Order: sequence, then C-alpha cells, then structure tokens
Amino acid sequence: MGQLIEAIITVLSRFVINTISTFGYTGILLTMAIESACIPLPSEIIMPFSGYLVTTGQFTMLGVTLAGAIGNVVGSIVAYYAGVWGGRPFVERYGPYFLISHKDLDTADRWFARYGEAAVFFSRMLPVVRTFISLPAGVARMNFSRFVVFTFLGALPWCYFLAYIGLKMGEEWEHLRDYFHQFDIVIGLGLAFAAGYFLWSHWPRRAATPGS
Repeated sequence: MGQLIEAIITVLSRFVINTISTFGYTGILLTMAIESACIPLPSEIIMPFSGYLVTTGQFTMLGVTLAGAIGNVVGSIVAYYAGVWGGRPFVERYGPYFLISHKDLDTADRWFARYGEAAVFFSRMLPVVRTFISLPAGVARMNFSRFVVFTFLGALPWCYFLAYIGLKMGEEWEHLRDYFHQFDIVIGLGLAFAAGYFLWSHWPRRAATPGS
C-alpha cells in the first residue's frame, strides 16, 4: 500500500511540475481547479512547488496565492453545480445503491441551513474535507455569491501557507512529500474506519429467509 501511494504521488508531482513550469500562473490555476473539482491532485504538492518558484524569481507570493485561490474557486464551482444539477432527486434515486439514505440527506439539508456558510469557509483550510465540501453545498443550494466569496476567502490562507512553506524550503520543497505521504496514510486509515462504520450502520436490514 505504501509503495502504491508513493508511486501515485510521484506521478502527480511530475504532472504538477510540468504543468506549472509550462503554463506559469495559469498552470497553478488549472491544477488547483482540478483538485477543487473533486479530482485527487493534492494542493500540498501544487502550492509548495509554486512557492519554491518564488525563490527563483519566476513567481511572486501574491501571484501564486491569488492564482491558487482563484483556481480553487473555479474547480469548486464545477463541484457546486454538480451538486445543484444532480441535486437531491438524483441522490434520492441512486443514493440507496451507495448506502445514502433519505435521513442522511435530511441531515445534510439541516446542517447546511444552519452552518453551511461557515463550513464552506473553514473547510477550505482542512486537508481532504476541503476538496469535497462543494458537493453538499450545491445539493443544499447555498447562495452562489456567498459560496464563491467564502470559498475564495477560505482558500487564500491555505494557498499562502503552503506556498510559504515551499518558499522557505526552497529546493528542498520535495521533501515535503515524505511528510504528506505519512499524513495521507493516517487520513486513509481514518477514512477506512469511517467507511467501515458507515457501511455497518447503513447496510439495509434484510428480512430473515428460510434456511438462512
């Protein structure tokens, strides 16, 4: 498992490096948009590498931070509308196949009605969660203008923080991958336990049949 994760991170790193090296700020925006559209392309690689390029004079901290945050907004809008257009009817129809119950949807609606805007802001600074928060925001039909503003404001400190780490580490920025690799394992284990509990708690109770 560890070697597989390392191989995937290496491939993603090469893609990020080539894209940003070729397209500059547009490459930062593009790769951050991909991550925020719920495609696993870690900002923990994108922004530190961009921060390293600040030390070479290719970028500025303001530029990479804004490019990262704007890319975050672009990708988040895609995920948001996936939630809006797919919507609750789609999830209600196909959700049971993925063990998503109507009760889960009711809870999500109430949660976003009460905490949605704050959740969109603060989750942008949390690994893993930040990538997927746009989907339930879209399903809950959070006000679009506020969604964009909160997404942008929440993404700014996250992008700046990661770029700053890359700036300070300079050419050693790639050593960050070792730390993120360990962190990914911890997150993966946590998600595995959470998924196990979710399956156990949502698995439909089957009526007993003769001979079972």
